[in-house]
Amino acid sequence: MDVLNRATADAGRYPTRIIQFGEGNFLRAFVDWIIWNTNKKTGFNAGVTVIQPIERGMVDVLNSQDGLYHVNLQGIDKGEVVDSIQMIDVINGGLNPYTDFEAYLALAEDPDIRFVISNTTEAGIAFDPACRLEDRPASSYPGKLTQLLYHRYQHFNGDLSKGLMMLPCELIFLNGKELKSCIYKYIELWQLGEGFTTWFEQACGVYCTLVDRIVPGYPKDTIAQIHERIGFEDKLVVKGEIFHLWVIEAPQSVADEFPADKAGLNVLFVPSEAPYHERKVTLLNGPHTVLSPVGYLSGLDTVRECVEDPQIGRFVRKVMYEELLETLNLPKEELTAFADSVLERFMNPYVKHFVTSIMLNSFPKYKTRDLPGLKTYLERKGELPKGLVLGLAAIITYYKGGRRGNDEIIPNDDVANVALLKDLWASEDVRKVAEGVLGAEFIWGEDLNAIPDLTEMVTSYLELIQDKGMRAAVATV
Repeated sequence: MDVLNRATADAGRYPTRIIQFGEGNFLRAFVDWIIWNTNKKTGFNAGVTVIQPIERGMVDVLNSQDGLYHVNLQGIDKGEVVDSIQMIDVINGGLNPYTDFEAYLALAEDPDIRFVISNTTEAGIAFDPACRLEDRPASSYPGKLTQLLYHRYQHFNGDLSKGLMMLPCELIFLNGKELKSCIYKYIELWQLGEGFTTWFEQACGVYCTLVDRIVPGYPKDTIAQIHERIGFEDKLVVKGEIFHLWVIEAPQSVADEFPADKAGLNVLFVPSEAPYHERKVTLLNGPHTVLSPVGYLSGLDTVRECVEDPQIGRFVRKVMYEELLETLNLPKEELTAFADSVLERFMNPYVKHFVTSIMLNSFPKYKTRDLPGLKTYLERKGELPKGLVLGLAAIITYYKGGRRGNDEIIPNDDVANVALLKDLWASEDVRKVAEGVLGAEFIWGEDLNAIPDLTEMVTSYLELIQDKGMRAAVATV
């Protein structure tokens, strides 16, 4: 069996127009797959040079295959099971700026470069005042990017037609604004001057985006079968779900240059990504946060089991369609269609998503994903959403610890949160537990006992779970 590279495979070649910070699974299964589709379906004709954002990475492996690899997409699409595999040929090569800084800076001199895309993890968009312009390279991603931009500005003598458009894909809200803020800090720290500041503001754009696709990564359990299917030895096969969404907060001029929305893909250019961020957090992450403890304490282990269980599945749908969906402001048909797609993703037969992994840091997750919906529902309906409140009671119960059958329950959260729950449950007073959790301002930033009827409802659910079990509590909602 041949090793995958451009000598053994029939691959396209495209001029480098995109610099990509990050060589990991997500970018290759999401962004590069989107670029590949856009090339095929719109004549975009764009290649990618990948920058390794940290000192140790995998650009050497990427270069050993000449940037080629396969994406294996699996899932349910409109009721149909999909298991596709496609070779992606848009990456022209990778660079490690820690070993070849001159080649990294030389990219800034290429007049065809137009876009910068990144996924350096949520911690990657951060300002480090220890970085210097003279570093080879700066340790932070925004520092490296500022070095590149400044070199481009100098090389092209401030030509406004040589600016770059930046599309960060890090999973933080308003990622573009965070990245832009860091660049401004480096401009000030390194005293790069008003001329560069003006060029950056007038010639460049840094745009907020929202990305969504589950990417389990390298399919080691099925790699032998995949190699048989593709006829190559590929060390970089990456597995992802069929669903994808990229929301880009940018003007039409950006969409004209990056026409991914014209390639039959779920790519949206919008005036504001905020409602789409809220939709994803509310209708995907919100149900995840409450179904996990409810399902686990009902004897289930995966998201798919929860959704397909006759009783817990009804609970999940109630939370999604009757409670959380009612708190959002996008058109009802659009929200319902998105919720339907989320359920399909939850039922993906190829993804084994364990609920215990979702329950990591459940209290801060509930605060950001479910508490806003609880408040909005109460405001709009005049009553508390029972499913969301039961979900909170389930989290509190899970943090009691103990055992579920043969499995020991070990909550994983901030030590202060775990210690608080341990002390409260030691009192054996369920109302004291409810009042203590809801009143923990270091968790919520406020005293939730002030929300009408919340303390009483949480207390009643805690008592019911303790006396009759989780499924008996679910039956009441």
